[in-house]
Amino acid sequence: MSTSDIIARAVAVTRKYTLGKEIVWALQGVSLDIYRGEYLSIMGPSGSGKSTFFNMIGALDVPTTGTVEFMGADLFALPEDKQAWIRCNKIGYIFQTFNLVTVMTALENVSLPLILRGDEPAKANARGTEVLESVGLGHRLHHLPLQLSGGQQQRVAIARALVNSPAVILADEPTGNLDSKTGQEIIDLLRRLQREQNVTVITATHDVRMINISDRVAWIRDGKLERLENRANITIKSGHIDDSHPAESSRPAH
Repeated sequence: MSTSDIIARAVAVTRKYTLGKEIVWALQGVSLDIYRGEYLSIMGPSGSGKSTFFNMIGALDVPTTGTVEFMGADLFALPEDKQAWIRCNKIGYIFQTFNLVTVMTALENVSLPLILRGDEPAKANARGTEVLESVGLGHRLHHLPLQLSGGQQQRVAIARALVNSPAVILADEPTGNLDSKTGQEIIDLLRRLQREQNVTVITATHDVRMINISDRVAWIRDGKLERLENRANITIKSGHIDDSHPAESSRPAH
């Protein structure tokens, strides 16, 4: 693959937090290239720095040192309005807690990003309906979040992330609040949409089932990129990861 295949790149990224007199380094020099159209899972124990790294790629947090490039641009060298435009138009976000507006219907939640960027309501609703139908919720357009199951709420959140036809979807623990069966349905849905729309999907997750659909897995521990593997090099035994013989790889095996 060439550099033109890289959609996002982190170069020696660090993130320091100051808690009173204590300094905590959430990231310590992480570098990673992310490729167009790949499914990348970021895994690691709680407090490892994976969510912090995830937020850097999504322009939700600023590195202490290092750079993050997005579609060829130095993300944090851009003016705030340009960063906001990228967040609104090029990145779709999926959160563990769904983050739906409870007083708005499924269609209104999904159409909202388009309304906020200035689309006409009729156009936004037509696009919102199309995307909700693609995630199997064409019959739930006018239901409020509390009238939907957890899995259906997550599907609404996925539709909202897709509505602006983003280049990258960032999914933070997308199965974390779901039962096993519903979680597997969401995993399968993300993989199908990634393949059909050739969108780059990046997940921060503890769910080992996510490995089965990932092109690559980045393992972060103690704020450092511990290793990077292609899916074919990872063995899962009885629901647990066998990492006794990790094999590094820098590019997805497409």
